[in-house]
Amino acid sequence: MHTHHIFISPALKKAVRRENFSLALLLVLVSGLMASPFSQAQGSMTINPGLSGNSQADRDGAEFHFARLQYSGNNLGGRGGFGRGSWTTDWPEAEHFLTEGISRLTNVDVTQVALYNGEGGERINLADDSIFDFPWLYAVEVGRWAFNGLEAAKLREYLLRGGFLMVDDFHGSYEWSQFEKGMKQVFPDRPIRDIPDNDEVFHVLYDLDSKIQIPGLGAFYRGVTYEQDGYDPHWRGIYDDHGRLVVAINHNMDLGDAWEHADTPGYPEPMTALAYRFAVNYVIYSMTH
Repeated sequence: MHTHHIFISPALKKAVRRENFSLALLLVLVSGLMASPFSQAQGSMTINPGLSGNSQADRDGAEFHFARLQYSGNNLGGRGGFGRGSWTTDWPEAEHFLTEGISRLTNVDVTQVALYNGEGGERINLADDSIFDFPWLYAVEVGRWAFNGLEAAKLREYLLRGGFLMVDDFHGSYEWSQFEKGMKQVFPDRPIRDIPDNDEVFHVLYDLDSKIQIPGLGAFYRGVTYEQDGYDPHWRGIYDDHGRLVVAINHNMDLGDAWEHADTPGYPEPMTALAYRFAVNYVIYSMTH
C-alpha cells in the first residue's frame, strides 16, 4: 500500500495581494493567442500522448501547479475538440491565463503554463497516484464525466486527505443530473449544499460579496449569459467532517472562458475580473486549509 504525503504548503499562508485587482492589470496578463497544435485521437481516454497524465510533480520547485482532472466521460460528447474529449475544454488557454493572473495578483510561486502546448500544466489521471501531489484540481464540463469504482475511490481519498476540487463550465438541469450522478459515486452520503455568503472561501483573499453569472464567450455573443435552461448561477459545495470545503461547484457559468478571454475586446472586463477573483480565492483556500 502506498503512503501518500498531503501537500499543504505553509509558505502559502503568507500569500497576499501585490496590488489592487484592477481591470487595467488584467489587460497586461496576456500575450497574443496562438494556435494550439493537436493530433487526432478517438475517445476521451485515448488521447494524444502529449495530453496524458503521469507528469512529474514540482518540476521547478513552485508552490502551485495548475492540475486538470482527466476523466473517461459518459459518451455524451463534448466540446473538447480535435478528438480530445470534454475534459480538455479550454486547454491550454485556461491554464495559461489563470497562472499568469495568479502570478501577477499574489505572492504565490506559480508554474507558468505555456499557451502553445500547455507545458507546465498537469493532467491528472485517476489511475495515477500523482493526484496526491497537487492540492487544487480543476474539472471542466462535468455534466459529461463518469467514474469507475476505483476512480471514484481515488478521488474520494484525495479530497478527504486534503485535496480541493473546483468544477466549472456545465449548464442546465440535465448536465446537473449527470454531474450529480458522478459525484454520488465519489460521495454517496455527503450532501451538495449552497455555499453560504460568509464562508471563508469567499473571503480568504478577496471579499466576493457580488456574484453574477459569468458566461462563456459563445453565450455572451448570442446576447445571453446562460446555456440550455441554466438561467441562474449557483455556487455550491461539498464539505468534509471538519467543515472544510472540498468541492467547489460553479454551476451555470464558465469561469474558464472568462480567464481565457481576458484580452478579448468583446468580453466584459468586469466578468473576467470576477472570474479571476473566484479562482484566486479557491487556490489560496486549497493551499491553506
